[in-house]
Amino acid sequence: MNIRRAEKKDTGKILKLLGEVLEIHSKIRPDIFISGTTKYTENQLAEKFNDDKKPVFVATDDNDEVLGYVFCIFLEQPFSTNMHQFTTLFIDDLCVDQNARGRQIGKKLYQHVLKFAKEKGCYDVTLNVWEGNDNARAFYEKMGMFVKETQMEVIL
Repeated sequence: MNIRRAEKKDTGKILKLLGEVLEIHSKIRPDIFISGTTKYTENQLAEKFNDDKKPVFVATDDNDEVLGYVFCIFLEQPFSTNMHQFTTLFIDDLCVDQNARGRQIGKKLYQHVLKFAKEKGCYDVTLNVWEGNDNARAFYEKMGMFVKETQMEVIL
């Protein structure tokens, strides 16, 4: 397995995987997520693939076929004047093809992100997990992540 920056040739497979993730989210929160859609369009992916502030990595097999991806975003802190300045690498999305799960691909993508963030001088790596996505939460906890803050809502 190889991990590299995403390229235009990866667009079709990444769109398929984005659809898989969307369906998980639409089952958890059909009031928010629209089944049958994806988070990004083909044009948006093309922009992201060339944006060093929003790197996208793919895990590929020996034939260079995409097995999974991770979308990242560099964020500059603080959000207010009472916080120290630091850089966060935010994991916007991580997905492994449902047919390739159980082969440590998600773990390897996550470890790649940690190494990349450290090399870039980031203070931390963060992400959001939707309540009800128990498999994702368990995976990230297994990777050593812990809750930093909790976002709450009331639907009006």
